[in-house]
Amino acid sequence: MPTTKSRPIVDISHFRMVFGDKEVVKDLSFTVNRGEIFGLLGSNGSGKTTTLRALLGIYQPTDGQLLINGQPFRVDGGINIGYLPEERGLYKKEPVLDVMVYFGQLKGMSKTAAKEFSLNYLRQVRLDEYSHTIVDKLSGGQQQKIQLGIAIMNQPELLILDEPTKGFDPVNRRLLMDIIFGLHKQGATVIMVSHQMDEVEKTCDRILLLKDGIAQEYGTVAEIKKKHNGASIDDIFVEIYGRPDESGIEQLIDFAGEGHHE
Repeated sequence: MPTTKSRPIVDISHFRMVFGDKEVVKDLSFTVNRGEIFGLLGSNGSGKTTTLRALLGIYQPTDGQLLINGQPFRVDGGINIGYLPEERGLYKKEPVLDVMVYFGQLKGMSKTAAKEFSLNYLRQVRLDEYSHTIVDKLSGGQQQKIQLGIAIMNQPELLILDEPTKGFDPVNRRLLMDIIFGLHKQGATVIMVSHQMDEVEKTCDRILLLKDGIAQEYGTVAEIKKKHNGASIDDIFVEIYGRPDESGIEQLIDFAGEGHHE
């Protein structure tokens, strides 16, 4: 039997997910190795978020096995997990610091440790002046920074990020990615869903590219690029998903150019 150290931290085999009469994920198998940054890619509706939710026990899989550290997800599974969901979930009528400390305590931190971490993190992401601001008074990007802080505040061994830098300008994107890289250097395994293909190409050790719930590509970035004659991950993504209907785009441009008004 493989040791915990050598065993993949995530092992998904023959995973299938059906909602009603729609099969969202079809016989999907892949592993995530300890200590790597793994990119889970695909267009909207390809099955990425469904896979993560099934892995974390939010959905019950129709078929297959999804394991973290060799067993199905359990809250007391003996491994710290940080999860940044696609839909952010904060208590919006409470002050920022109170919300962060509350979630820290839910993760098993003492109130003092949670407060210390939260204040340090807020300084790091340039939100320290907002520590007593009601959450819903913050911008969407500021709330996203708070959500990331909550995801990482228990020093997770496995960090799962669904579009962590969505909507950020380059400066703030770099800031958040530096925080994520810092955790990775400390030993965290990172699973990242992203539509920033340049970011994926530079940072991920391996990637899985989903289309309609089926794996289209799976392997190291170098292996996949070599298979596609050295093309960038962005170009490979476009090749697999196809370009938008250019004739339709041309019609829209022509329509706009003619100055149509209601």
